[in-house]
Amino acid sequence: MPPRVNNKKKMSKIFDAFIRAHSLTDYNIHNNLDKRYEFRIQTINNDISLNDDEKREAIKLLSKRYDYDKIISGEGTKRTCENCGKECLATLYCEYCIREFLKAKFSNWSSNNDKIDDLIQKCQSETIGPNKIIEWIQYNDLTNIEYFTRGGFSKIYSAEWIHGHYKEWNSEEKQLKRHGRENVILKMLESVESANRSWFEEGC
Repeated sequence: MPPRVNNKKKMSKIFDAFIRAHSLTDYNIHNNLDKRYEFRIQTINNDISLNDDEKREAIKLLSKRYDYDKIISGEGTKRTCENCGKECLATLYCEYCIREFLKAKFSNWSSNNDKIDDLIQKCQSETIGPNKIIEWIQYNDLTNIEYFTRGGFSKIYSAEWIHGHYKEWNSEEKQLKRHGRENVILKMLESVESANRSWFEEGC
């Protein structure tokens, strides 16, 4: 069987286990984020349909969701970041380290529109996770750009993003790691110099 098919079946199996762990959660008993997370970890570890590698992947999915829920709600057990020393909520990364990493790169990019730059910088300064980051993609980071259609204020293209979106935080190297080459949809928005609320909504 081709590796791609095997990988697809494996991910489907892991995601099914992830869903089961959530569906078995009794919110009356496990009445906070930490208790629900601990119960779901135990459920995955006790799942005889998974091998050890699949359990690790399923637990990683649970941890990503746990981190997201903790930061959105501002609840849950905090830990001291080994790098910056701040009390952070995330377990797989430090939300403060990611924000500082992004702020240090503000001078490395620009859309040439102050409103757009300010909006992206505000989003990055409040980012909740490594795979939830709004970015300005430089044109030379795109390849295989092809016209697709037109709608509203924009022409729509398909393209490949050479480096891809941020995927995870490496605590040892103190930097974000990227996903790698991926397909994206582009909107070529007109009148960027006079961007207003409608323009921004069209771009979202």
